[in-house]
Amino acid sequence: MTTVDTPHAGALLRAWRERRGLSQLTLAHTAGISSRHLSFVETGRSRPSRATVLKLSDRLDIPLRERNTILVAAGHAPVYPEHHLGDMPMAAISDAITRILSSHHPFPALVVDRHWTMVDSNDAVGVFVEGCAPELLEPPINVLRLTLHPRGLAPRIVDLGQWRGHLLARLQHQIGATADPVLLRLYDELAGYPCDDPVEEIEPHSLVVPMRLRTEAGELSFFSTTTLFGTPLDVTVSELAIEAFYPADEATARVLNGS
Repeated sequence: MTTVDTPHAGALLRAWRERRGLSQLTLAHTAGISSRHLSFVETGRSRPSRATVLKLSDRLDIPLRERNTILVAAGHAPVYPEHHLGDMPMAAISDAITRILSSHHPFPALVVDRHWTMVDSNDAVGVFVEGCAPELLEPPINVLRLTLHPRGLAPRIVDLGQWRGHLLARLQHQIGATADPVLLRLYDELAGYPCDDPVEEIEPHSLVVPMRLRTEAGELSFFSTTTLFGTPLDVTVSELAIEAFYPADEATARVLNGS
């Protein structure tokens, strides 16, 4: 039987400190503990208390899911619950999501989890999925894969080079913040898709990055916003993002409003 060594809590905290580019002295100072104690924690000579793990995790901006992992590695119970959206404690969150998606119609809006899997959407998202390969639309739908896959949305995106560069940059930033191996594999997959359009640099004077899309109603232009839940204390809530799309010009607004 093969056993897998699980990193101790200190090793996990050290990895996050190094990922954030902080010295032991700087982290210890901002967390209000001695650098000697932090050194003992990182080397495994001292087991961190629950309060110390939470304090260091907060200073390092560690995702809630990983904070629970470090707590367990330190011999403590997880602090942050993880509910499904259909669970009773999530009723208010689910209701808020439904209201946001509904109120954003006739403009497209969708909800994704930490791996860019679509959790929910409004009917206006149909403008994006028309013509996409059926296998890309089978749940679970990965929004980035659907967008950049050569049998997905990509062939209809006029400014594919720029939009592709924008999405890959966002994903790369997310990987840097979370160190999620699933996202790293997703990045490698998406970056390997064939694309004849070179990555275009965003114009310095641009306020947003638009996506111009060929549709049966003509070319439509969108920009997007991302909404996160403030100060979440639930793992699921902390990993949800609402991606809302708005018309970037009057012509697109008229088409989406049906006028």
